[in-house]
Order: sequence, then C-alpha cells, then structure tokens
Amino acid sequence: MLENMGYTEGIRVALETCLGVKKGEEVLIVGDTDNLEIAASFAEVTASLGVEVSLIIMKPREMHGIEPSKSVAAAMLGADVILMPTSKSLTHTDAREAASKRGARIASMPAITREILRGPMKADYQRIREISERLADILTKASKASLTTDLGTNIELEITGRKAIADTGILIQPGAIGNLPAGEVFCAPIEDKGDGVLVFNVSMGGVGRLHEQIQVEVREGKVISIKGGSEAKDFESILEQGDANAFNIAELGIGTNPEAIKPIGNLLVDEKLMGTVHIAFGDNSHFGGLQKSNIHIDGVISKPTLKLDGEVIIDAGKVKWGGEFL
Repeated sequence: MLENMGYTEGIRVALETCLGVKKGEEVLIVGDTDNLEIAASFAEVTASLGVEVSLIIMKPREMHGIEPSKSVAAAMLGADVILMPTSKSLTHTDAREAASKRGARIASMPAITREILRGPMKADYQRIREISERLADILTKASKASLTTDLGTNIELEITGRKAIADTGILIQPGAIGNLPAGEVFCAPIEDKGDGVLVFNVSMGGVGRLHEQIQVEVREGKVISIKGGSEAKDFESILEQGDANAFNIAELGIGTNPEAIKPIGNLLVDEKLMGTVHIAFGDNSHFGGLQKSNIHIDGVISKPTLKLDGEVIIDAGKVKWGGEFL
C-alpha cells in the first residue's frame, strides 16, 4: 500500500541506514493522534523488514519536552529500537533518557511529514557525520561563543567544559539518540553567563515559520525582554506556560544537513539548515546542562557569524571547512 506514496524510501533510510534495525529486535513506534498516519506508515514498513514491531498512539503533548504517559514510558523501557514520529518532541524527557540508559537506540522525529521523508530524510549521512563530528570537536574545546548577525543578534555565551553533541543520524550504538532527519551540533551553554540580544528570523518552536523578527534580550542567561509583533507575543506566551527555567537559555546549536536547503516552518528541518544557528530555552539537563524545565523551545537564526574563542567558524551562514567556507 505504501510503495506508491513516495515516502517509503525515507522510512527505510531511517530504519536501515540510520538505526541499523536487525531481525530479532523489538521496535517500538510512538505516535500520537495528530500524526497518526505517519506513525502507522512507520509501523507498516518496519513490519515488512521481518522484525517485531509495536505501535503506541498517545494523546498529543501540549508542548515539546512534556513527559509521555506512564504506560508509554514503560513500553519504551522494553524496546531495542524506538522511533518517535510524534507531533511534539519527546527528546528532552525523563522517559526517553531512561530508555536510552537501558540501551535503546532512539530516533526522535517531531512533526515529521511526507515531504520531509521524501527530501531531507534521504541525505548523505556519512557527509553529515563528517561535518558534524568536526564541528562538535571544535565546539567542545572552546570556552567562549560570540554570535552576531546583520539583523541585530549580538550575544556572548560561555561554553567552558560543556561537551558538544554531533547529531549525525547514525544511531547504531546502544543508547544512541538523535533527531531524524539529522544534521546538527549542539551544546548546553553555562546557564547564567549569556548576555546580549538574539534576533530570530527563521522559525520558532510552537510558533512555526516566522514572518516577522522576534528580538530577545538576555542577561545572565535569562530572557528579560521580548519584542516584535504577534509572533513575539505567541513565543512569550509559550515561555510563560513553562516553569521558572523556561526563560533561560538552554542550547547553542549549528545546522549541518546539506539537504535541508530552505526553511519550512518545522523545527525538525529548520534547525538542521546548513550554516544556521539555533538557540533553545528551557531544559538542557538531558544533554550535559544543569537546567531542568518542563519545556524545550528552539529558535533559528539565519546567516549568523559565529566565533569560538575569537576564531570565525561560521561567516554569514557559511561554515568554515579546511580553511575555506562551504
């Protein structure tokens, strides 16, 4: 039934190339009622590989980073491989972390669509791995990050001692966790050290594709003002629905997927756009930070210039590679 839908190949790439699913393994698909068809398609293709597959459909979470139900969390502890084509991300949850510690290989795919499966999902993951791992090494060794854009972004973050993670899409080791489609490098900045201004102009979690800029002023790692139009008000409302740490900077990330070439209003792809930078707010406790929150919200900035300890790593959206820029 799925062969004529055009996105079966993308699902197979996720299962075979990225997760290395093998016969004898138990695969769990976690979906929700807002993304039911995609989740069912993943289950059907998985079953065609001759492995044991279970499909759980839950109530959609209200926000990225909100825990799944106890029954879903329990099911996750028994799976070898977990794919999460949900409408909201479960990456930054205790349930996901517990499953990872048990050795499950996990792909998080919030709000994935047929179009994403046909396009960015079928990227060259070895190339993504090469770019991402090199940038992660540079980021891990750095102490200071300076981010600027022509639109007014101007902020310094301290990242001393924070290990950067390369989201390569190659999730074949026990406990591996990543987004699919993949293609980013990220770390948790020191929680109370960021000062400056961020101007988001691509996408914002919970808001979508931005039609107007959102200007955010930050002091000591915490948002002190948000300016802009209706989309800025929507973003502020999302943070207000969170807990005390929702307004704190949580993540510095770089997009590294060459097949993600234009924003679509979906963070799953937009934060992977090659040469963009994304900054997140809320929880970072699941990737090396000290900050617990009940939400995790990313915003994407295009054509950034990023300096690490004074060295230009990205120049107006061009990633430095071997002395030149991609």
